[in-house]
Amino acid sequence: MSDFKVRKLESGQARIRTVPIAVTPEGFWCCPSPAVLQKTLKNSNHHHNKHKKPTSPQPPLAPEIPPIETQIEPVAETPDPGTAHDPSPETQQRKISVGFGQPETSDLNVVLYGKEGIAVCISAHKEVLSENSSFFREKLGIDSRVTCIELSDCDDVEIYVESIGLMYCKEVKNRLVKQSVPRVLRLLKVAKSLGFKACIISCLDYLEAVPWVGEEEEESVLSSIKALQFNTNYGTSATDNSNYNNNFNNIYPASPLLRRVVSSDTTTPPTETLSHIMDMVLKSTDERARREMKTLVLKLLKENNLWISGSVDICADTIYVSCRICLEVLLDSFKQASEPDFSENSLEYRNAVYGKINLEADNVLWLVEILCDRNAADDFVMIWADQDELAQLHAVLPVTCRHVVSRITARLFVGIGKGEILPSKETKSALLNVWLKPLMHDYNWLQHGCRNFDRKIVEEGIGRTILTLPLEEQRNILLAWLGSFLQAGDSCPNLQRAFEVWWRRTFVRPYMADRN
Repeated sequence: MSDFKVRKLESGQARIRTVPIAVTPEGFWCCPSPAVLQKTLKNSNHHHNKHKKPTSPQPPLAPEIPPIETQIEPVAETPDPGTAHDPSPETQQRKISVGFGQPETSDLNVVLYGKEGIAVCISAHKEVLSENSSFFREKLGIDSRVTCIELSDCDDVEIYVESIGLMYCKEVKNRLVKQSVPRVLRLLKVAKSLGFKACIISCLDYLEAVPWVGEEEEESVLSSIKALQFNTNYGTSATDNSNYNNNFNNIYPASPLLRRVVSSDTTTPPTETLSHIMDMVLKSTDERARREMKTLVLKLLKENNLWISGSVDICADTIYVSCRICLEVLLDSFKQASEPDFSENSLEYRNAVYGKINLEADNVLWLVEILCDRNAADDFVMIWADQDELAQLHAVLPVTCRHVVSRITARLFVGIGKGEILPSKETKSALLNVWLKPLMHDYNWLQHGCRNFDRKIVEEGIGRTILTLPLEEQRNILLAWLGSFLQAGDSCPNLQRAFEVWWRRTFVRPYMADRN
C-alpha cells in the first residue's frame, strides 16, 4: 500500500493531502474508491491550516514497468449558459491522473468520467491498448491520430483503471489470486465492455476454480456468465461480433461453469434422483442420521419450489410410490406381530418386528407431512381410509408399538381441519369409520408418549372433519364419541366444540327457521 497526493486549490493556496492507494506487483496504481476521496477532501476543508505538506517515498516497481506519476487536482466543469463563469467548489469536478509507464512515452490519454464527480485521466499507450482491447482497437482504427479517448458514465471507475492496468501484465490470471468473487465479477463486466479477451478468460478461469459462497453469489456468477454468452459488443461490426463470439466460445466455453448448476446428464431424470434420495432416507439404519435427513429434505422441498410448472405431479408420484412401499412393509409387520405364537419368539426377534413397525410408520408420517405441506395429500387420505385390514390388526397389538400408526391418522385430521387436504365426503366418512376408534384407543398414550403431539390441534381437526359430513352422520359419530368420553374422560379426545355446533344445528336452527 502506498499513497498518492490530492491537491485542492482554495483561495489561491495549494494544500496537499495523502490518500491510500494500492500498488500492484506489476507496478500500476489501483484507483481509490470515491468514498476515500470524499472523506479526504472533507477532512482537508477542516484542517487545511494545521497540516504540513507530507512526503511519501515512491514504491518499488517491477523491472518491466517504468515509474508512475499520479496526482489529483480540481477541474472546473463546463458551465451552463446563463450561469456564473466562476465555478464554485460545488461545481468543480476532481480529476485523477494515473500514469502507466513513463508519461513522456505515452501517446494516448484515456479519460474516465464516473460517479461522485470524479474524472480519471490515464496516460497509456496506443499499442498496448489496441493489442488487448477490441474497444480501443476499434476507436484507434478509425483515426490513428487520436490522442484522447473519453468514456462517460463509468459505473465502476476503479475497476476500469485496474482493467487498463491489467493490459500491461503478462499473466492476468496471477493478479486475480486471493481476489473476492464479487470483485472478479466487477472486473469481468468491465473487461467485457472493453473487449479485453485475456482478462475475460482469466476471470472465467478464476470463477471455475473457486467455490461460490451462498445462493446470492451463485446467482450473480450465473447472471454474469449468461450476459457474457449473449454479448455482442466485442467486434467492430456484426460479422466481427459473430466471429469473435464463436471463437471465444471455442477457446473457453462457459459450460464448465454452468455444469455446477446445470446437469449435462440426460440419462438420469430428476425423478429418478429424487426417488433414490427418498429410498436412501427411508431405509437408513441410523436413527439420528435418518431423523436429521428427514428434516433436511422436508426443509429443502418446502424452500425450493419443485411443485410448479408440472413438477408437482412428478414429485407427488415419487412420494406416493414410496408411501405404498412403506404401507406394504407396515402391514406385513403388523401381521407378524399379531400371529398367535408371536410372544413365543425371542425378545430380539420381537423387538426387531416392533422396531420395523415404528420405522415404517414414522416413514409414512414423514411422507404425509411432505404431501400435506404441498396440498397433495388428498389421494393418500383415500389410501389410508382403505386400510381396513391394518385397522383390524391394530387392536391386537400392544399400544406401545401401535400408537405410532395413530399419529398418521391424527396428522390427516389436522390437515383436513386446516384445509391442507380436501378429500371427498365419502373419503372423510370412510376415514372416520375406519380410524377414529383406533385413534381414541391410543389417545392417552399419544398425549403422554409423543413429544410433539398437540392435543388441541388434533381435537380441532377431528371436530372440523366430523362437521363437514351430513348432519345424520355427525349425529352418529358424535353420540358414539359421547359414550366413550363419558367413560374415558381425558383419555379420549375432547370434541365438545364440535358437539356444540352439532347441537345448534340439530335443535336451535330448526326452531329459528320455524319462527321465521
